[in-house]
Amino acid sequence: MICLGIESTAHTLGIGIINDKGEILSNKKHTLETETGGIHPIKAAQAHELFYDSLIRSALKESKLTMKDIDLISFSQGPGLGQCLRRGAVIARSLSLLYDIPIIGVNHCVAHVEIGKKLCNLKNPVTLYTSGANTQIIAQSNGKYRIFGETMDIGVGNFLDNIGRYMNLGFPGGPKIEKLAEKGSKYIELPYTIKGMDFNFSGIQNKVRQLLEKNSKEDICYSVQENVFAILVEATERAVAHLNSEEVLLTGGVAANKRLAKMIEDMCKQRGIKYGICPRSVSGDNGVMIAWQGIIEYNSGKRQKIIETEIDGSWRTDDVNIIWNN
Repeated sequence: MICLGIESTAHTLGIGIINDKGEILSNKKHTLETETGGIHPIKAAQAHELFYDSLIRSALKESKLTMKDIDLISFSQGPGLGQCLRRGAVIARSLSLLYDIPIIGVNHCVAHVEIGKKLCNLKNPVTLYTSGANTQIIAQSNGKYRIFGETMDIGVGNFLDNIGRYMNLGFPGGPKIEKLAEKGSKYIELPYTIKGMDFNFSGIQNKVRQLLEKNSKEDICYSVQENVFAILVEATERAVAHLNSEEVLLTGGVAANKRLAKMIEDMCKQRGIKYGICPRSVSGDNGVMIAWQGIIEYNSGKRQKIIETEIDGSWRTDDVNIIWNN
């Protein structure tokens, strides 16, 4: 089976093609970036509209396929920004109807976990899922992915982007903060905002705004990463201890941050457990993970009619019934 996946939850439009063996045939994407400020949902959706045709053509060409070779269309049904989700859903429905190909809508967050498990060869890890709007500590239990800890306000990716805007770094801010942090050396005390298994970042964000005038960007970026990533690793380790888990997965866009990956690696080595860092090419939003999720759900018996493919911008990870075998 070969699936074409469409990712369109936010600023990235991704088109991915993968087969049921897990072989990635193509992974194309367009990400809307800005020199200052952030991303407006309507502008992101308009960019999706402009680039989807060329991305699909490019993905098919790279994989040496035509639409007649595609067995399944999969798309991000939620969660995400409504305007962006709708563009992806319309594209998926149009292809499904035009070429008479089955269609499946999948949960974006769960797709991040499953592609990480596949490529890192993990069976049932505690997952630290770090993206723009979502930051969760996830583990499978009784037929669902349970949330053992999560942000109570904003996701760590959006938090980093907000800090980047304060510094006029443009969007996305995370990669630029990572580079500046490598040049920092002085730790500036910041609020350590964790309570039990949950955490929040708005207080740290407000403190950073106060510190910008009297401290270098490099030291602030260094301090932000050390502080926030320590919170995430602490909560992850608590979940590992609670579940007596022997595996940890780091996935989502912020998984590309080398400092966070190193902190997860160190924690796992200290505990003597296996860990996996989702490869950079598929850790951020991408169509491959959506295509893979479509395949595993379709092969487990899921079917959808066009009328059942309405988007759900607030579809939570722990609302998804796991019907596939792991």
